Order: sequence, then structure tokens, then C-alpha cells
Amino acid sequence: ELIFYYFRGREEETENLEALIAHFQTLDAKKTQVVETPCPPPSPRLNASLSAHPEKDELILFGGEYFNGQKTLLYNELYIYNIRKDSWTRVEIPSAPPRRCAHQAVVVPQGGGQVWIFGGEFASPDGEQFYHYKDLWVLHLAARTWEQVRSPGGPSGRSGHRMVAWKRQLILFGGFHESTRDYIYYNDVYAFNLDTFTWSKLSPSGTGPTPRSGCQMTVTPQGSIVIYGGYSKQRVKKDVDRGTQHADMFLLKSEEGGEGTCIVQRGWPCGWSPEAFSPVAVAPNHQTLLFGGVCDEEEEESLQGDFLNDLYFYDAAKNRWFAGQLKGPKLEKRKRRRGKKVEPEGADKQESGGASTQAPLEVVREVVAEDGTVVTIKQVLPAPSPAGRPQSDEEDGPDEAESPTIEPSPRSNAMLAVKHGRLYLYGGMFEAGDRQVTLSDLYCLDLHKMEEWTALVEMDPETQEWLEETDSEEDSDAVEGAEGRGEDEEDEDSGEDSGEEGGGKWAGGPCLPVVSADRRSAGNAGG
Repeated sequence: ELIFYYFRGREEETENLEALIAHFQTLDAKKTQVVETPCPPPSPRLNASLSAHPEKDELILFGGEYFNGQKTLLYNELYIYNIRKDSWTRVEIPSAPPRRCAHQAVVVPQGGGQVWIFGGEFASPDGEQFYHYKDLWVLHLAARTWEQVRSPGGPSGRSGHRMVAWKRQLILFGGFHESTRDYIYYNDVYAFNLDTFTWSKLSPSGTGPTPRSGCQMTVTPQGSIVIYGGYSKQRVKKDVDRGTQHADMFLLKSEEGGEGTCIVQRGWPCGWSPEAFSPVAVAPNHQTLLFGGVCDEEEEESLQGDFLNDLYFYDAAKNRWFAGQLKGPKLEKRKRRRGKKVEPEGADKQESGGASTQAPLEVVREVVAEDGTVVTIKQVLPAPSPAGRPQSDEEDGPDEAESPTIEPSPRSNAMLAVKHGRLYLYGGMFEAGDRQVTLSDLYCLDLHKMEEWTALVEMDPETQEWLEETDSEEDSDAVEGAEGRGEDEEDEDSGEDSGEEGGGKWAGGPCLPVVSADRRSAGNAGG
């Protein structure tokens, strides 16, 4: 018996996806005016971008993806979250960018606020084909208009890259491109001038990072760019890939006396190996912060992940990572209501000097970096409660037991933004067996007080639809799934497109790769 197999070429694969994108653009072209509609919180998604408005008390959510077990849905919806009113608005603007995820978004204050978006990817409904954009867009927040900026000499099509605003420029690094047959990771560096609207490829001196996606990239108070960690994979044998979570750090800075020239320096090992797919933001004191992520245990035919919900800060001045410890809610008001109990004379002395009071616990450990350097890390943990100590009148009795701690569940690929010293965390995903759970909750943490998380939008993961895989799906279902709106089939968002493929090189920080059912490595969109 002879069986003929048909292999789709790269050109045909690209043409099919371009046709699908064009179909969505035709639907979106029907929108000719700006429409702002109050709405409930956005549906679950990951690898979107969440950005803080530079002037208003607003957060801007764009794009993202959702996988329901059978279909991959891509979005180009634009949502505005009003922080003071605790309300969401869906903003439909003509000529929006096409649906995408794993792009990068950077906010600058010019002209009443602008959101610059580069790259990202579009996936076929079955999640087997990918189209990587190389287009550059700007959202004019005051005018409520989208503009595609066409400038030659820019980066090739990619997702999982990183981009920051630096000295009137957008600096872009790394990322990856994937087709059905192969993939490539980049470590190239590009600069886009916000005054002349021109791209230039930078060639920093020194030894730079190895190619990777999903790294951490932020600007330090000293004016350097930190690139930390990241993710890459390589083929070890036919149809078998091995992923690497990088934990090295590099500094990119302007070379003295040379305009437009840069130098890259190998940073000191930071003493902490970041989890992959951890989102990043910048705290009010210019410290970089990371939340959650996943530690993968890879074998040849399987991938197991341990999802996390811890918080870490990087202090560039001290070149150290610190675990973020929450103090918990203050209890003064509750104590005052009960009245102050008169203590016997000498009680204060007993408490301060007795064995019942313990100092915070200082943990010291050593970590070996990728290059073999041994780094000592200090971590201060809250003092443990003494065993067997009688409960005092100041403490809650059984009838006043504290309510369960409110905090985001363990996850990767969440979206972070900081506004007025508060950290906002939206969405992300975790895996439960073979099921991928995509989240739509929203949490807030006051970074000045560091007391407790506040849940602004809650979600029960058990209520999320999950469809088991089927052996075959009809083409009509595939097109329907890729349109990106599960609840509102007529309500499509998209725009123009100018994506393609590309090449490059470099390395990065705690990861944020694009995740589909098999956990790929593109990376969260930045804000």
C-alpha cells in the first residue's frame, strides 16, 4: 500500500495566513468612526499588552490570545480601564492593527500620550501555523487614532522580543520567528528614533547576550538598559527540542564620546535564577519587579511546569534581586475598638527581653551562575511565631479569625502595569494536567505600603470552557475560531498588516514567552 503525504511549503503557509488576516481586515474596514462602549471586564487572554496612560488614571489593554482546547483565538481589541471609577470601556478605532499577541507596547508622553507597538504574531485557529509581524504602529491616545509608521531598515518579523523607550528612541532586542518546520532566535538590537521616525541597527561593542526571546529589559536610573534572562531552545535530535531558561545579565549603555554608539557589558550574576514567563514592570523607586512565572522540568517527550505567584525586585544600584515580602493588613483599628488593656508593670520588659520575641530570620544561600561564578544571596524572612505561646488579648480569637489571604493565583504570562505607585496585574495562564486555564482577573498592590493584594476583578477558573481535542475540524469552524471574539461574532477587530519573517541574535532576563497548548517561547507583550 502506497501513501502519499503532502507537505505544505513555507510560502503556501504564509499565503494562507495572509489571506486569513486580509479577511479580518475586510471585516474591520466596516468600522469608520470611533465608538466607546462601557463594558464588563475583557474576556480571558494572555500575551496582550497592558500599559499605563502617561497622563490619565487609565490602563490600556491591547491584543492577546486565548486557547479553548481546540481553537486559538487572536484579538486586536482595545480596552481602557478607568482606575478611579473601576470601570472598563471598549474603544473601537478605525484602521487598527491586525489581531496579534506577543507584541511589544511602549508608552511615551508626547502629544497627550502615545502607545508604540511593534511586531507580534498571528496564529492559525489550530495553533499549528504562525505569522510574525514586522509592522510598527502608534496609538494617539488624545486623538483616538491609530497610525501605521512605515520606515525601512527595521527588524524582521518576530514575537517575544523586548522594547523600551530610551533617550527619545525605542530600543528593541531579541525575539524569535517560528514556522511549521523550523525556528530561529535573535539577539540583534535596533533603535527607532522618535524624532526622525527612522530605524537603525546597532552594533554594540563587547560580548552580548546569546539569541533568545522573553527576556527582561528595563532602563535603570543610571541610564543603562538591563537585559536579563530569557528563553531559547535548540534541536537535540529529529523532532526533539530542548529549552534553556537563561539567568545571565547584560548592561547596554551609550559609549562615552560616541553619539549613537553603544557598549554592552556582562553584568554581575544577580544571585537569583528567574522563572520563565515572568512578567516585568518598573516600581516607583525605579526597581524592576517580576511576578510569578513557571519552572519547567523538561524530558524528551514531556514538559511539566511548576507555576508560581511570588514577587521579586531588582535593585540596579546594589545589583541584587530581593524577594517582595508583604506586611499584611494593619490591625491598629481593630485593636483600638477593643480598647487598650492595662498591662502589669514590667510587662514591656518581659516581652522585649523574653524568649517569646524573635528577630526576623536571615537566610543566606549561595547560587552558581551560568559562568560558574558563586554568588551569595541574603533574604530576610518574617519572624516565625513561637510555638506554644499563649494567645494574647491583642490577637484574634477563634471568632475573629482573619479572612483568607487575597493574592493572585500562581500563573505565567500575566500582564503588569504600574500607575501612581500601584502594581496592576491582569490575566495570564496556568496548566492543570492537559488543560490550559487562561485568566481574566485583575489585582492591585500598593508598592509603597506592601501590605496586601486587592482583587478588583475575580474569576473562578472552574467556570472556563475547555473543549477536548478532536481528530478533525471543518474549515468553516477554523475561520470562525480565528476571528477572535467568542461571544460576539460580528464584533471583530483588526487593521492593516505588514508582517514578515526575519533574522538576528542576543540574550535576556526572567522570561515571558508566548504560550499555546504546548508552551511555546514567544513572550508576553510589554507595557
